Formats: sequence, C-alpha cells, structure tokens
Amino acid sequence: MSETMVWWILAGALVALELVTGSFYLLMLALGAAAGAATAWLGAPLAVQLAVSALVGGGAVWWWHRRRAGAVQAPESDAPADPNQLDVGAVVMVQAWQPDGQTRVHYRGSEWLAHRAPGTSEATGPHRIVAVASNHLVLTPVTTP
Repeated sequence: MSETMVWWILAGALVALELVTGSFYLLMLALGAAAGAATAWLGAPLAVQLAVSALVGGGAVWWWHRRRAGAVQAPESDAPADPNQLDVGAVVMVQAWQPDGQTRVHYRGSEWLAHRAPGTSEATGPHRIVAVASNHLVLTPVTTP
C-alpha cells in the first residue's frame, strides 16, 4: 500500500469519526491528512509529509478555534439576556385596580395579570412594565415630565 493511500485512509477515518462525534476540529485534522496525501503523491519524503500535514491540520485547528472564540465573544448589545425582560419598558393602559392590588391589562394581543411595583400608587392610565414575574407583569405609573 502506498503512502498516499495511507494518508487518504487516515483522512477518511477522521471524517468518519467527525460524523460520529460532531467535532468540527476533526475535519480540520482531516484537511491536514489530505495535505499529507497530496505531499506524498508529489513524492516528498515522509518527514516532509508529516510536517506539511501537521502545519495544515494544526493551522486549520488554530484558525477554527480563533474563529469560534470570536463568535462567542460577540459585542455586547442593549438587549437583555433573559427573554422575559424583552417586555420591560413597554407601556400598557390600566383601566382599574382590584382590591387585592392586581389588574388585567391588554398586552401583545392577550390579557395579562399585572400588579403594582412596591411603593407605587393605584393610579389608572399608562403604566410601564418594570419586570416580568412568572406570568405576571409588574407595573409602575408613567410619569410625564
């Protein structure tokens, strides 16, 4: 069996292993094995084949690692991390308060149960959502400057 065939078998085994594990790094190493196969096909000695394979495979792994690290460290945005907090800041209309300090408000196409934020009055009119507690909205009156 020729050296080129051994390199191609190694590349195929790395691709198959990647399909089983899902680690994209193995595909980068398979690129290195393919580079070793190409170098063997050109007739280079084994030391050169190993060096080229290591440089291409290692370089590809390094490049992929750097690319993933950049994707993970995305720039910070103003959007909150908690999806429930996307509602914070929206304004709803309060028609009346119930004696227990709760009300129903129309928001995003449905009726929501809401209660006052601690220390706020039971005023009617526009209120701002300051938090989402479970499936309840926490409201505070909108003050006009």
